[in-house]
Amino acid sequence: MEPSEANAAQERTGRVGPGGSVGSDGSVGSDGSVGPDGSVGPDGSAVAVFEEHRPRLLGLAYRLLGSASEAEDVVQEAFLRWDAAERDLVASPAAWLTKVVANLCLNQLASARARRESYVGPWLPEPVLTEDGALGPLETVERRESVSFGLLVLLERLTPPERAVFVLREAFGHSHREIAEILDVEEAHSRQLLRRARQRVGESRARYSVDSGHHRRVVERFLAATLHGDVAELERLLADEVGSWADGGGAVTAARRPVLGRDRVLRYLLGMGQRPEAAHLTATIAEVNGEPAALLRFGGVLAAVVTVETDDDGRVTAVRSVFNPEKLAYLTKQLV
Repeated sequence: MEPSEANAAQERTGRVGPGGSVGSDGSVGSDGSVGPDGSVGPDGSAVAVFEEHRPRLLGLAYRLLGSASEAEDVVQEAFLRWDAAERDLVASPAAWLTKVVANLCLNQLASARARRESYVGPWLPEPVLTEDGALGPLETVERRESVSFGLLVLLERLTPPERAVFVLREAFGHSHREIAEILDVEEAHSRQLLRRARQRVGESRARYSVDSGHHRRVVERFLAATLHGDVAELERLLADEVGSWADGGGAVTAARRPVLGRDRVLRYLLGMGQRPEAAHLTATIAEVNGEPAALLRFGGVLAAVVTVETDDDGRVTAVRSVFNPEKLAYLTKQLV
C-alpha cells in the first residue's frame, strides 16, 4: 500500500499513528462501557460523545502525568483526534479514547521525567479539588487512593509503561487483555509490568485511610497546632518517622530538601507558624485528591495546599505542601 493510501486508511479507522494509535476491536472494561451496541449518545455528535467520557479521560491522564494542566492538554488533543476520525467505524468510543489518551501520556512521560530531574526542590503533583468529580468517580478505595498525593509520588519511581499498566489495572480495573490492546504489548508483558510496578510501589506504600471523617479531624488539629505554635499538640500528632516535603518550584520560599524526623519536622513547622505572614493566613478544609486537605489563603489568594498522611494510630507520617503558584493555578480556577 502506498503511504497516502495507508494514511487514508488510518483516518477512516480512526488510527492516529505511533503516538496514539488505536485498534479496531473496541473492547473496553467495565469502567468505560457505553452499551453493548456501541451507541455513541442520543444525538451522535462528536462533542456530546466526548463530553460523556471527559471526566474519566481527565482522571486517566492525571494519574499518568501527575499534572492537571498537562492532563487537560492531552484530553484536548484526544478530542481533536476524535473529531477528525471516522467515528462511524469506531465500535466503542470509550475504548478508542482510552487508547489515545494512554498513548499520548506515554509520549509525554519521558520528557516529563527529564524536567522533574532538574526541578528545584521536591516535586509534588498538582492538587485538584475532587468533590465534584473533576477526576471522574472516586467511589472505591482503589480509585480514591490512586489520585492521592502519597501514591502519585510513589508512581514517579515507575517507568512509563509500568505506570500505565498500574493505573489501568489498579484504578480502572482493565483486564490484561484490554491493557495489552491499549498499550500494544503482549498480555504476558502486561502482567510482568504490573508485578514490577507493585513491587516498587509496595515497598513504601502507606496505609490508605478510608475514614475521611477521622482524617479531616487530624488535618484540622494539625493545621490549628501549626498556625498557633502548639508544641504539645504537634508532639502528640507527629509520628517518630514523619517527613515533610514542600514544593515551591524555585518560585517561592520553601524548603528545598525533605525535612525528616519528628524533631526536625516539629522545628520546621513551628518556624513556618512564626513567619509574619502566618498571622494573616486564612485556612479552609476541602477534598483534594480524594482526601481532606488544608487550603491556605493570603490576602484572598490561594498560597498553599497542605496534605497529610497518617498511620494506623492516627499520627501524621507525611506532610506534603504545594506552594508553587503554577501548580496552584488549576485548583484556583476550580475555586472560582
